[in-house]
Amino acid sequence: MRRKAGALRVRSASPLCACGALRMPTSAPAPPSRCACAPSSASASARRAFRSAVRPAGRDPMAAPPSYSDLGKAARDVFNKGYGFGMVKLELKTKSSSGVEFTAGGSSSTDTGKALGNLETKYKIKDYGLTFIQKWNTDNTLGTEVSIEDQLAEGLKVAFDTIFVPNTGKKSGKLKTSYKREYVNLGCNIDIDLSGPTIYGWAVLGYEGWLAGYQMAFDTAKSKLSQNNFALGYKAGDFQLHTNVNDGTEFGGSIYQKVNDKVETSVNLAWTAGSNNTRFGIAAKYQMDEKTSIVAKVNNASLIGIGYTLALRPGVKLTLSGLIDGKNFSAGGHKVGLGFELEA
Repeated sequence: MRRKAGALRVRSASPLCACGALRMPTSAPAPPSRCACAPSSASASARRAFRSAVRPAGRDPMAAPPSYSDLGKAARDVFNKGYGFGMVKLELKTKSSSGVEFTAGGSSSTDTGKALGNLETKYKIKDYGLTFIQKWNTDNTLGTEVSIEDQLAEGLKVAFDTIFVPNTGKKSGKLKTSYKREYVNLGCNIDIDLSGPTIYGWAVLGYEGWLAGYQMAFDTAKSKLSQNNFALGYKAGDFQLHTNVNDGTEFGGSIYQKVNDKVETSVNLAWTAGSNNTRFGIAAKYQMDEKTSIVAKVNNASLIGIGYTLALRPGVKLTLSGLIDGKNFSAGGHKVGLGFELEA
């Protein structure tokens, strides 16, 4: 009877697992708390790695969209960086052993001869997400900013910015907040003014390369909107399109294209409602080698800008630029610029 009962028990054991899969014989039985064919943590990690590998190139669903002020930034950089018309500029950057970053700069206008200078110090406490920034310039304006990031909540940054002018005793402050996560970037700044603060806000939504943004400013003293802007764009790996409408009267658009590793191009267009004055410009940047780059731009007013940047050695950069008035070439009035940057 014992043999028959044992045989009965063997025959009653199903070759199928509880999940419906064929049970494979193993030297050691699976723990009763989990099915033998249930996915392990290693197999789950392998599936996540596989999904990341097969994701189409250029798509990063976890990346937050840029802030409203950074929409179209790639196109603006091609137009603005590498130039310094009408001034001689010197900038020095260094970092102490304790982690304090120093930035000192000075410039002199070739037209008026007026000289300006500034000094900035920055110190970060990474463990607590704190950043301290102090600024001073030759107009005797002192600025201090304290910010904390990713501590109160992931993606949240809170900053308090103050400005003090010793000569006049004028004081001002601003509370800045921003929050960025997947598909969204929000921000709100409040001017601290007892007569009536101004509230600035923006929101940018992004999905699969498409970007939509809104920016506003509300004057509480007058109880009305002082700024009302919209933007729409598309961002891919080597191509960016940006359009914007400011206060319903100013319209603009830009296109950025990275042709290859050495060539970047940009087109800018703007016009004002009720006016026939349309502004149009084309700019390009050519990276000759790792040390040398050339930039050039031209607009519909026949203003031609050229810039040349050369890295003389690591941490030493020289920039030469010139602006030519094509309509009045023989009349003069052209501008040149010289920039020198040191970083240690």
